[in-house]
Order: sequence, then structure tokens, then C-alpha cells
Amino acid sequence: MQPDQFYIIMTDYEYILLQAKKFHFTGWNDEKLRKCVDMLPNLTRQELITLTLNKWTKEAKVLRECIFNILYKDKIGKREERIKNLETNALIAEFLDRNSGNVALCRVELKERYRAGRDMEEIAELFARSNKSDQAWLEKQQKKAKE
Repeated sequence: MQPDQFYIIMTDYEYILLQAKKFHFTGWNDEKLRKCVDMLPNLTRQELITLTLNKWTKEAKVLRECIFNILYKDKIGKREERIKNLETNALIAEFLDRNSGNVALCRVELKERYRAGRDMEEIAELFARSNKSDQAWLEKQQKKAKE
């Protein structure tokens, strides 16, 4: 190494931030993006949160999605599991609570239970009083059952 050359040693966080700043203007290079995603598990929780809040990563959808998955990996899937384990009456109550944030998940589970032949009467009654798409789905299921 010559005396006028030097190397800058960057942390993974600094490297990712530098790449995010660069590709904010030009769009991500797949190779560099893959390298940054591979570095994410090495970062601290605070560094990951800082990256998600950084203005250079606002448009980096893939990077932000990977960060989210790392930050909340223990919580992902627990909501779905809780919905699947609810009794049908509790599931219907959750479905009717439009502020629960689980209406779509409850709808999917109710449809699965109906198809499986579980609590069909309660679910049919609920969907008959629900929106037009639920009513149409119910009619289609009832038509299939008659055939």
C-alpha cells in the first residue's frame, strides 16, 4: 500500500445507509440490494429502526420490508394463529367489530370453516347480513352444496 492510499472501514449500518443514499436517486442495483439485505441481521435493533425512519430508505420497499420482518419476526403469524384458535362465536364477534383490524382475517377463517362444514348455520346467517360480496359468496357456496 502506498502512503497516500488509505482504506475506510465502514460498519454494515454505514454501508447500507451509503447505498440507500446512492440508490435513492438512481434506483437499486439488484446485487447491492441483495448485499444490503444480507447485512441486515447483523444490525442492532436501534440501527434497523433508524434505517426505517431514514429519508433515504423511504422508497426502498424491499429493504424496508426485510427490516420489518427482522424487527417483528416474533409477532408475525401470531395474529393469524389467534384468529384460527377462536371459537366461532368469538370469531363472529371479532368480525363484527370493524375497529378490530382483523375483519379480513376473520372473513377468511369463517369461509374456511364454512367450507369445512363447521358452524355453517351461524356463518351463513352472518354472511347473509354482511356486505354484497359476502352475500354473493354465500349464495355461490349454497348453490354448490345443492349440486
